Amino acid sequence: MRPGEVVRSVLLDLRMNKSRVFMTSLGIVIGTFTIIMVVGIGKAGQQAVADQYKRLSAESITITQNSMGGGFRPGQTTTATAATVMTYDQMMQMPDLLTHVASVGVSVRTTSEVAYGAASLTAGVQGVNEEYASITNLVPSSGEFFTDLDGQLHSKVAVLGYNVANTLFPDDPAAAVGERVLVKGDSYTVVGVLSYIGGTGGMSGQTAGPGQTQVSSSADDAVFIPYKVALKYTTGATTGRGGIGGGAVASYYARATDIASVSLAIDEIKGYIAETIGSSSNYTITDAGSTLTAALATAGTMATLLMVIAVIVLIVSGIGIMNVLMVAVKERTREIGILKSVGASRRTILSEFLLEAVFISIAGGLLGVALSALAPLVLTFLGVTFQASLEGALLGVVFSAATGMFFGYYPAWKASRLKPIDALNYE
Repeated sequence: MRPGEVVRSVLLDLRMNKSRVFMTSLGIVIGTFTIIMVVGIGKAGQQAVADQYKRLSAESITITQNSMGGGFRPGQTTTATAATVMTYDQMMQMPDLLTHVASVGVSVRTTSEVAYGAASLTAGVQGVNEEYASITNLVPSSGEFFTDLDGQLHSKVAVLGYNVANTLFPDDPAAAVGERVLVKGDSYTVVGVLSYIGGTGGMSGQTAGPGQTQVSSSADDAVFIPYKVALKYTTGATTGRGGIGGGAVASYYARATDIASVSLAIDEIKGYIAETIGSSSNYTITDAGSTLTAALATAGTMATLLMVIAVIVLIVSGIGIMNVLMVAVKERTREIGILKSVGASRRTILSEFLLEAVFISIAGGLLGVALSALAPLVLTFLGVTFQASLEGALLGVVFSAATGMFFGYYPAWKASRLKPIDALNYE
């Protein structure tokens, strides 16, 4: 038989058995759809991780105190706990004492109801210094960021994250500049509104102290006030006014002099902490690049696990194809005998059944690609992010075709090995 006749015979058989073809391809449709969703979810996850860290300076280094019983006050300047923790003053001296550390930022976090008129919401309140804003690239879209002088003067000024400003001033977030909002019952003048960031923004690793409620760590959902103002009025570290008993823990963020000096700066910081308090084991020190790499690796692992599940679905579908084709071989045994008696070769019989399996698989794969257009709607309803990609569609079709070819080979081979006499005498 000529190749064209083989293809025409396959198409005719598929047309005559539409219901069987549909039921056989259904598993392939679901498997292909699953692969496309998995790839889309994986890409969205990796993009989300990248977005979370995209605003970090490559030279940034996070210095986080490990959990310890009792906590400590972030504004502490005494040496009462010198054996376990660094004081604020000691941390701030690092740029002057260490060769590869250019600056140090600080942040302390709590939560509070933030209100303007009748509008209010619960938001994270972060006390930060100027260097923190610089290291984490917090750039106001309206107004300006406060300075360390505002902190020294204990000026009650605030910079609102985009979502906070949008909630309190829905008509025009920029109109928040110059207005006064209530934070922990105190009135603060808004001096700036941040640009929309997305992801977690800022730096990761901020810790909520005992008794605090951990809220979204996104800079979009936070209110930033001067660090020393936060110590006095929000964390309770100095006066206890409106605070939580001094349970807040400060996190520090250093900037290396340049990208090439990041590892040297980390070594210097560890050595400085060890020299000052006897050991650096109470602090976790990581650079932005390592954190991003670890986060991407985690996202990649999850995507791989999901892909394994999708492949299992396709394997199950492939077994279904094999079973259906085995039945088809039984049903068409006499037909195979007639083809062989008129000169059809084993290769021709093999090609016919193998092409049938591949056609069913590709048709199922294409239907799965078409069905994947609904994936964003389904996943959005479930609260899962999805990023469509040509890579996912191609991968789905390729996997479906490979599944049909692999599982369709044995029935096709068995059909090609039938003896003409036995096939013609088959009842």
